[in-house]
Parts: sequence; structure tokens; C-alpha cells
Amino acid sequence: MELDLKVCALPLGCRLRRFRRLRQIKQERLAADLGVSQGLLSRWEAGQHEPSAKARARVETLLERHESVGIDLTLRRLIETAPFPVHLVCDDTHALLSVSPARQAQWRISAASFFGVSLWRYATAEIIERELQLQELGWFEEVWSGAVQFTTGGSDDPDMPIPPSIIRWERIGISDGRVGRLVTSIDPI
Repeated sequence: MELDLKVCALPLGCRLRRFRRLRQIKQERLAADLGVSQGLLSRWEAGQHEPSAKARARVETLLERHESVGIDLTLRRLIETAPFPVHLVCDDTHALLSVSPARQAQWRISAASFFGVSLWRYATAEIIERELQLQELGWFEEVWSGAVQFTTGGSDDPDMPIPPSIIRWERIGISDGRVGRLVTSIDPI
């Protein structure tokens, strides 16, 4: 089952609001930088209005520019020395940010070729199903502090196989303003 990542990604208005609030930027200032009114920016953030294609491109460029900043060194060190299968992806784009040796050992291709690349195409049916439920669960709300745990039957992808296991997703803030998703395999089935 192929699913367009843009359908699952956090809505643009929510991403823009989170970007602005994490950096303590006033709506007026960001609106001026984007060449729109404060009221229009407010409607985008509230999901009441969609930006034009030209405005959307400006917003996406702004957000992508800030996605290239590296993750916290401490967080990266903890993940890269973890004795169990764990990796960190960007919660919005599913781009790989960090991976443990145990997780890398499950893959048939070096993790180096996946850094900054969305892992969405490797999602199992269970992962896709759970992703589609996140909005209802309140996952993308700023106050969310829980975890989601579910079972996946796995896949035998030639590059990135996923063993049948219990998966645990946890949200974690990254210093560059993004939110990461810590993906841990709890127990093989």
C-alpha cells in the first residue's frame, strides 16, 4: 500500500504555527516576512484558509531551510550508542535523523544512505494504519506527551526489512524547533 507522505504530514498551518511559537516570532513579523497580512497568517495557522501555490512555496522554503539544522549532539549520542533497535525521524517528514547500531544491523543498506531521506516508503500496513490515527489521538498537539505502541507484522523489504515486533513511538523536541519521533522496537514477536 503506497501512501503519499504529504497526506500524513502535519498540516502546513500547524507546522507554521509550531515553527513560529517555538522561535517566539510574533505573527505580525512572520506575516511581513512572508508578504501577507497578520490576519491571513492567523487563518493559515488555524487551518481556516489554504495558502496560494506561490505563498505555500515560500512557507515550505522557510520551513525546509530550518530542517537542515542538526539534531542535538547528546540525543544523537544516546541513540547511536543504544544497545537496542531505535531510530529517530523527523515527525513531519519521516526523514532519518539518527540510528542505533542494533537498528542498523536490521537493515541491508548503510544508514548513511538514508540520512535526511524519508523512510515512509518502507512503512508496513500497520505503521500506515497507526500514522493515519495520530491526528485523532492528538499526537500533533503541542501538549502531547504520551507514546503510541502497536504491533507490526514486519516486512521483508530488500533494503530495509522490518522484523515483526512491538513498535513504540515517542515525540521528542529537537533544539532546531522540529519534533522528532523516536521509534523503538520493544520486543520481537
